[in-house]
Order: sequence, then C-alpha cells, then structure tokens
Amino acid sequence: MRAETRHQLKQDAFSRVTIGAAEKTAHWSVEHRNTLAVAGIAIAVIIAGVAGGWYYLGAQNEKASFEMTQAVRTLEAQLRPPGAPAQPGVPSFTSAKERAEAAKKQFQGIEDKYPHTRSADMARYFLGVTSATEGDNAAAENHFKAVASTGNKELASIAKLALATLYGNTSRTKDAVALYQDLINKPTTSVSKVTAQLQLAELYQTSNQPLDAKRLYEQIKKDNPSTEAGQLATQKLAELK
Repeated sequence: MRAETRHQLKQDAFSRVTIGAAEKTAHWSVEHRNTLAVAGIAIAVIIAGVAGGWYYLGAQNEKASFEMTQAVRTLEAQLRPPGAPAQPGVPSFTSAKERAEAAKKQFQGIEDKYPHTRSADMARYFLGVTSATEGDNAAAENHFKAVASTGNKELASIAKLALATLYGNTSRTKDAVALYQDLINKPTTSVSKVTAQLQLAELYQTSNQPLDAKRLYEQIKKDNPSTEAGQLATQKLAELK
C-alpha cells in the first residue's frame, strides 16, 4: 500500500471543517486510491463536519467525540525514520503499521465503550482502515461491510468506497465494479458521482480494460468541463493513447 500523499490534512476534526471540504477531499482521494490509511484521516474530517451536531447531544456522545478526536490525531501523527529519537511532547511513530496499531486500540475502545453513538460507527470504519494498513484484509472487509450497512448514508457511502478500493487492490475486480456502480447510481455528499466514476475508470485502467476506462473518462470529461475532474479525465485519456 502506497504511503505518499500531496496533502497534509491537519485540521482539527471538530472545529475547522465545512461540508465543502468533502468535494476537495473526494478529488484528492481519487489521485491516491490505494492510500486507505491517509484517506481515512480526511474522511474523519469530512464526517465530523457533516454530522458534528450529533456528537454533542449527550454526555456519552461528547466523551466519544473527544476520544475520536484523539484517535484520529494518533492516526495522523508524524512518522520518524527508524532509529531517530522521538521529540518530547510530539507523538510520532517509526512506521505506518506501528501508528495503525496504536490508533486501532483507541478506535476499538470507542466502539466498546460507546456502542450506540455516531462515533462508534466512525470507529468501526477506522478499524477497517487500520486493519487494511496492517494487511488484515479479511478484518478490514468485515468492518467496512458493517459500516456500509448502517443507516448513516454519508458514512455508509464512504465505507463502500473503501471496500471497493480494498476489492480492487486484492484482484476482486467484479466486486469492486459493482460497488462503484452502486455509488455512481446513488451519490452522496461524501462520495459524489464523479468521484465514484473516476475511481472506477482508474480500476478499469489498472485492470487492463482500456476500452472501458476510455469510455468512462470520456463521459467524465463531457459531464464535467472546466473542472478538476474533467482535467484529470483529459490527462488519463492522454495516457491511454
């Protein structure tokens, strides 16, 4: 799983986000479809902005929200080179796996202590993210499926996107295509139609289905002129020539 990313998302998940960030992060995630762990951090920010009002309805929700913030900060903590000393007061880890393990314990604690809160649903999603980072694809699939079946359509759509990415990365192309098509037909604020289209087109491209990829990129370009998505589709079409 690739670790590179062009954007450092360090905003406070519960105080500096607007719903408009969803569209920006959606495009960003398209460019880095394999980086589930990093995309997960952005998703926490989005969901907090979309559903933040729910988290402060009671004492349990408030406690769960606070712990969720701490867990997300663990997941976005700095990585330092092996052997390099940690800086006092600055959380850091020597590998993405070590960081995921630490965050996973926190997310599991949230799910265990606050099972009926919105934060618990988010924690289940992040248990999938951290499981994928650790290479436990079976556990990741189970967590993403559980979240995808919740009544929160915004979080459910993000879980489906992550699940489709997981399937694509593990040669389950048919399953991935089915999920992307579902997201295209039923877009949400968190996962727009064009986001799912771009993800599917890239899957076609990397799965040696250039004609399907070309057809979809052409449709994206036609439907989204003068936008970032349209520009990306144009670039991808040039690669297919």
